[in-house]
Amino acid sequence: MTQQPTVELYDTTLRDGCQAEDISFTVEDKLRIAERLDDFGIKYIEGGWPGSNPRDEAFFREVKRLRLKQASIAAFGSTCRAGFRPHQDPIFRKLLQAETPVVTIFGKTWDLHVRDDLRIPLPANLDLIYESIAYLKRHVDTVIFDAEHFFDGYKANPEFALECCRVAAEAGADWICLCETNGGRMPDEVAAGVDAVRAAIPTPLGIHCHNDSELAVANSLIAVRHGVRQVQGTINGIGERCGNANLCSVVANLQLKMGYRVVSPAQLRQLRDLSHFVWELANLEPNKRQPYVGLSAFAHKGGVHVAAVQKNSRTYEHIDPTLVGNRQRVLVSDLSGKGNILYKAREFGLDLESLKPSVRRLLQEVKELESRGFQFEGAEASFELLLQKGLNGKRTRHFRLIGFRVIDEKRTEDEPPLSEATIMIEGPDGEVEHTAAQGNGPVNALDNALRKALRKFYPEIDEVQLLDYKVRVLGGGEGTKATVRVLIESGDGKDRWGTVGVSHNVIEASWQALVDSIDYKLYKDRKQKKRPRTAVPPPAQD
Repeated sequence: MTQQPTVELYDTTLRDGCQAEDISFTVEDKLRIAERLDDFGIKYIEGGWPGSNPRDEAFFREVKRLRLKQASIAAFGSTCRAGFRPHQDPIFRKLLQAETPVVTIFGKTWDLHVRDDLRIPLPANLDLIYESIAYLKRHVDTVIFDAEHFFDGYKANPEFALECCRVAAEAGADWICLCETNGGRMPDEVAAGVDAVRAAIPTPLGIHCHNDSELAVANSLIAVRHGVRQVQGTINGIGERCGNANLCSVVANLQLKMGYRVVSPAQLRQLRDLSHFVWELANLEPNKRQPYVGLSAFAHKGGVHVAAVQKNSRTYEHIDPTLVGNRQRVLVSDLSGKGNILYKAREFGLDLESLKPSVRRLLQEVKELESRGFQFEGAEASFELLLQKGLNGKRTRHFRLIGFRVIDEKRTEDEPPLSEATIMIEGPDGEVEHTAAQGNGPVNALDNALRKALRKFYPEIDEVQLLDYKVRVLGGGEGTKATVRVLIESGDGKDRWGTVGVSHNVIEASWQALVDSIDYKLYKDRKQKKRPRTAVPPPAQD
């Protein structure tokens, strides 16, 4: 059996990723990410630039306490500055004080940068590269040279760019990483540059690509095809400007499509969790359309698609989603067929198979609701309640609204408005509860009043938190008379669920979504006490 070639992963989420707009990791965040990267099988974890900021210095102190299983921490910096010898340069003192087994330094390989940025002769730049690497090799186990702007440099002055790599190799660099720093080169240009360097030096090569032309993953893959054995990138592709090569896509493509050995199959199944973990610590909403790991990556909406994947998932799925820790999803919309309804019913543990006429009625009701503006793709809790109604002939109600009133009052121009909601409901035993509550807006006041009224009947609603609230105007041509759709995401520490409401009145639409949220919590808890829900396995791959 032919042994699979190996590609090593070099993660720079904690350094290059932190340079992205809207990204700011704490020291604790960076330590937690480092542990997860180590579990996933990352070979090198670039922790930051020692001396550039207090956070990175604290990280290098604290990371020594982690019991990493196989990853090596790398400190990042530049070649020594013109006019300094390496042992005199404060940058190098900080690099060595980090006490990491790996040091990565970048150096200029584009003559334009040497002339216009460093403003030194080209031979002087070669001296900086050689002296910096040779000095570090006397103090550090592994030295990686990042050939900054290599592909731009190779296009402008191939002899000089290649000479920079030769000098780095002669100085003892363990890896030479060719950097596509501006993100503007095409895959054929990257392939040609890699071929030229491989012909010139024996040192193993890495690739570091930016995504300014949306080619960072493609350029990384073509570089591997042409002999590169280390790929640098970030989780979810976060990074400066348009980001770096997305390691989630790189790893999956290399291992599942190109036959390289990168991580173990068990580690690959952690890919989606790793992606979402980094999004969560970055305090950013995960990209649902992200390949391989996104919520929509294996989601099917059209009835023809759903009917096909139920017979053979390969019809509309390029891999088995479980290989990367994801799952197949079926969405329900006005494009749905009855297969969508039956699939979702099985997913929720409801048996509609024997109720075929009710399936047709449900399908018609879904299409009518969506024609009015309802959307169940992000409101699966509302849809499950609708399915439960189809199964039982009526929907279980845990309380009955008698009436509510919401008052918004603004007394002076400079003061914020005051919101108060009064509500009257009938509980499960017929007892009437009449109460009021304030909030920072009319919807918040109504939510508070509803919870206050229900608490004596259902104390478990205190577990419910409103996690997200979105309002979408439908048919904007009507101006302030337009219909609005409200999507609410709720959670109770164990589960998260979405609900929807639609009306010309934003308070009424919000009420519908709020009631569904509370009803779903009570329905879910009682259902789980009777019979724990079991997930429906995705259709088997042939």
